[in-house]
Amino acid sequence: MENLINRRVRAIQISGIRQFFNKVKDYPGAVSLTIGQPDFATPEHVKEAGKTAIDQNKTTYTANAGLFELRQAISGYVAEKYDLHYDPASEIITTVGASEAIDLAFRTLLEPGDEVILPGPAYPGYAAPITLAGGIPVYIDTRETDFKMTAQQIAEHLTERTKAVILPYPSNPTGCVLSEAEVAAIAEVLKDKSVFVVSDEIYSELTYGQRHTSIATFPGMKEKTLVINGLSKSHAMTGWRMGYILADNPIANELIKVHQYGISCITSITQYAAIEALTVGKDDAEPMRQAYKERLDYVIGRLEAMGFDVVRPAGAFYVFPSIKKFGLSSEDFALQLLDKERLAAVPGSAFSSYGEGYLRLSYAYSMDVLKDGLDRLERFVARF
Repeated sequence: MENLINRRVRAIQISGIRQFFNKVKDYPGAVSLTIGQPDFATPEHVKEAGKTAIDQNKTTYTANAGLFELRQAISGYVAEKYDLHYDPASEIITTVGASEAIDLAFRTLLEPGDEVILPGPAYPGYAAPITLAGGIPVYIDTRETDFKMTAQQIAEHLTERTKAVILPYPSNPTGCVLSEAEVAAIAEVLKDKSVFVVSDEIYSELTYGQRHTSIATFPGMKEKTLVINGLSKSHAMTGWRMGYILADNPIANELIKVHQYGISCITSITQYAAIEALTVGKDDAEPMRQAYKERLDYVIGRLEAMGFDVVRPAGAFYVFPSIKKFGLSSEDFALQLLDKERLAAVPGSAFSSYGEGYLRLSYAYSMDVLKDGLDRLERFVARF
């Protein structure tokens, strides 16, 4: 019977990130630097808001787009933080994390054969929903541009079949961030093109040394941009599944149809907690950002001392060192590292063929865990 299942579903694979995360249970005493999940707890005042919602029986359906009070909070938050201006009544939809927002965007935008440009390497959560929606992922090789997709590269890859461009910055898996000038150059290329931009800005609060710039702030870009964000990374709320998508009203009118039939609405309890996070806790990410910056400095220092070639990240909480000098494929390197030193990391090949020859390490872990993990990595590479 499996041969009768949708061929697009059969063509995709379980994420390589999860594959390696799941292997850890088979290796007693293993240390995992695989998952991009903050090791901080959800702020206490946000948890209390969720508890209060339960106690007050705020456990019913809400509007499909989410509570209006929550959409107002999102509107105020993104205006203050990123100079993004969206009408809470008609241009903001709350989603089950950024993951649903990504799937929602592509199911709404794409028809069979449409092309979507994205950087390689890239988070695997883009290619799969593109494929499921009948689209074709078109990767741009960013290995020679410090993992940044440039305006020139995008211009060179545009075709009559291009429906959208993904801007996933700050980046998973590389941690790279586009400067304001780099985003402006991309906006200049796309502003007069009939092409959508899907801007995944989930790590927007986690940048080090520069402010996040959204392409939707540039002239002519709001009308064609779908901005995706959420509270998983900024407020350590991964399990709450709180995301949102910002889109110009004509686009939002179509997005809400797909969202309605797939989700109805996100959890009411999460919505009340999110109101607290986006208002009282609008700066809750700051201490986490400072801790991540310290961890980044430590990890980069250790990797460079070991002789790794690595581009210093400017955002998120990942490093993506090259392992080409060791003569192993990224999967073999990761498997041997787990087997010999009980350290789990994600092979670069999980992020498309353009990630081959690299390894993703997450530093969303305590300094003690990072030290232990990097000690294990150091022992492993000393064998070569």
